[in-house]
Amino acid sequence: MAPGSSARRFCFVHAADLHLDTPFSGVHESAPHVARALRDASLAAFDAIVDLALEREAAFVVIAGDVYDGPERGLRAQLRFRDGLARLGKMGIASFVVHGNHDPVATGWSAIRTWPDGVTVFGHEHVGLVEVERAGRQVATVQGISYPTRAVAENLALRFARPDGPGIHVGVLHCSVRGAADGHASYSPCTLDDLRRVGLDYWALGHVHQHRVLATGTGPGDPWVVYPGNSQARSPRASERGAKGAVVAHVDSDRVERVEHVACDAVRFVELDCRIEGAGGVEDLEDRLLALGDEAVGRADGRALVVRARLVGRSALHDDLARPGVVEELVARLRESAAHDAPLCWWDEIVDGSGAPRDLDAVRARGDFSADLLELAGSIATDTQALESLAAELVGGVPRSLARDLGALVADRDTLLRLLATATGRALDELAGDPT
Repeated sequence: MAPGSSARRFCFVHAADLHLDTPFSGVHESAPHVARALRDASLAAFDAIVDLALEREAAFVVIAGDVYDGPERGLRAQLRFRDGLARLGKMGIASFVVHGNHDPVATGWSAIRTWPDGVTVFGHEHVGLVEVERAGRQVATVQGISYPTRAVAENLALRFARPDGPGIHVGVLHCSVRGAADGHASYSPCTLDDLRRVGLDYWALGHVHQHRVLATGTGPGDPWVVYPGNSQARSPRASERGAKGAVVAHVDSDRVERVEHVACDAVRFVELDCRIEGAGGVEDLEDRLLALGDEAVGRADGRALVVRARLVGRSALHDDLARPGVVEELVARLRESAAHDAPLCWWDEIVDGSGAPRDLDAVRARGDFSADLLELAGSIATDTQALESLAAELVGGVPRSLARDLGALVADRDTLLRLLATATGRALDELAGDPT
């Protein structure tokens, strides 16, 4: 037990949607070293979750469904999962697992006949219940139920009930909470009120791939309702971007006090917008993209990246980009530049969302709001006092910690004029309904 901890003060780890050994979807054909990194990522993320539980000396670990990506459950994934749970069991950390829509019990192949000590895999026929002791005291009761088949329409939350007994009461369920599972298929649908009425202290949910805290518990019987998100992103979709990992729930005196999301992913997907205004040529654009990639790598805390870039804005460079093969060759150049980088930064795709320069004379001739906006911007650009007022407004509208740096930036007249021109162009695009 960690220094200063007690039976009344501990933590547990909540993970879900491991999708072990899953293939990545939506990623273009990759070099062999990229394919290996992507294939191993979900397994490495699970190992990181086990390491997290060991480092925090967690009382137990719950995994809320979709351990595997499909009923076939590859042998490599099953053995890696068993070995990770065995590491936990050797240190006295219990683990509790349910299966979800991707890995239902009745239709899934299992190569594991005997699970390590301390592992509970809840069945699908009824809600199972296990008590957890720590330092000779019952600190928790964990209950859960697995999916028998993929398409579960029953509201399984209604099968749960709070039993008598000390400690916190945790429910483990793979489900779709109304209003929180947009973009995900609706399995075992329920509402927040359904979950609250059961009277547990913490709902460890799975299915939604983004970390979400749907309810913050206030005391016994008023639950925390938490999705940890998936442990490792699987595609470039918006819901798969950003840090992925697990939740550490901190308990004190039979109450969950707070939850902490901890990144455990091995590969991260990012999408970058690169504006083309002012770029002198494709070579200049390449430098901009490489700089954006370097910045993204710096924010990823040593993780490998799969990068998609979107070119936006208006410039004469748009005509060059529209030539056959130019964007594809630019992607190849970026991949070549990053081929030997560590960590891996794989340029997956560039989407050209840029546009040709706008005919400003035509806009002025229209006599509409866009013409008025263009006239106003032009008058500010030629009026020193108006420019100074604009600079003051910009600096005054940001936090004090940023004001000094922004003030130094806009003190340069040429920089301020470029900012004004860019803002005017974006406003005209918005008025025209143009995404560039």
